[in-house]
Amino acid sequence: MNTAANTPAVSQSPALEPHGGCIAAAMEVIGSKWTALILRDLANGPKRFSELEKSVGTINPRTLSQRLDDLEQHAIVTKKSYAEVPPRIEYALTSKGEDLVPVLKAMSAWGDKYYDQGTEAISEC
Repeated sequence: MNTAANTPAVSQSPALEPHGGCIAAAMEVIGSKWTALILRDLANGPKRFSELEKSVGTINPRTLSQRLDDLEQHAIVTKKSYAEVPPRIEYALTSKGEDLVPVLKAMSAWGDKYYDQGTEAISEC
């Protein structure tokens, strides 16, 4: 159920959005916890599930699976199965997913700029 409390506000700021709702739409795809870190790791090339588990951090395998499924549904990630024993599955960014790499780089630059000032500075931004 979509209530006013659950619907993101649509900005009328043309400097940031060509039309209202663009940022909200992007956040719908990449705004979940762990998603940006998964994308960061896939930006370096295809990865297996176990590789992502190790590189992302303390993510629960069920959560990782859910995030990968969500990204696949949004055509950000592809899942390729290899007919091997044991079975091998790799995840990779699509061209739509690769379009998010500059966004991740901008997030990294922002984090680098404010990281040295501590978490207090980040929470004040």
